[in-house]
Amino acid sequence: MAQCIRLILVHVLLLFATSCSTSQIPPSNAVDPDLEAKARAALQQLYITTPDAKLLQSRAKAVLVFPEILKAGLIVGAEEGNGVMFGADGKVMGYYNATSVSYGLQAGAQSFQEAMFLTTDSAIKYLQTSGGWSIGAGPSVVVVDSGTARSLTSTTLQSDVYAFIYGQQGLMAGVGIQGQKISKLSP
Repeated sequence: MAQCIRLILVHVLLLFATSCSTSQIPPSNAVDPDLEAKARAALQQLYITTPDAKLLQSRAKAVLVFPEILKAGLIVGAEEGNGVMFGADGKVMGYYNATSVSYGLQAGAQSFQEAMFLTTDSAIKYLQTSGGWSIGAGPSVVVVDSGTARSLTSTTLQSDVYAFIYGQQGLMAGVGIQGQKISKLSP
């Protein structure tokens, strides 16, 4: 049994070591020219599948949309995706990258979309001026599920940021510890 555990640990360490090596993948600061269109389409999909999100749109000062975040893991996991922040007027305010590393009992691969409705000027300023926003370290964030979305009213909207995670595809199972970091990209 101990030999089996050692073998698994060696494979995990080898996988981790090879993932840390240099590769020929372009840097993730390179902004996809179709990113804005993909983000707008992802936001429209959210409004179709969760009409209550429209209430947040009318109250938000900005919306940060990640049209595709890819997540994969086996014990150690990671996720990454690029997104666009739109102002209340619909104009692009900036491009951002979301990354996360997790550790725990997990296995699989998945893609999903994420939309974050920033309801205060201080949340926008923090995102624009910080060297990277770690969820849990900056403005308060509420992750909205379908039950919470139905109870959102103008009197219950008290947090700085409301996040919707939707459009999940693939299978990711397990329990892990993670935090998400959002950083500004240079166009």
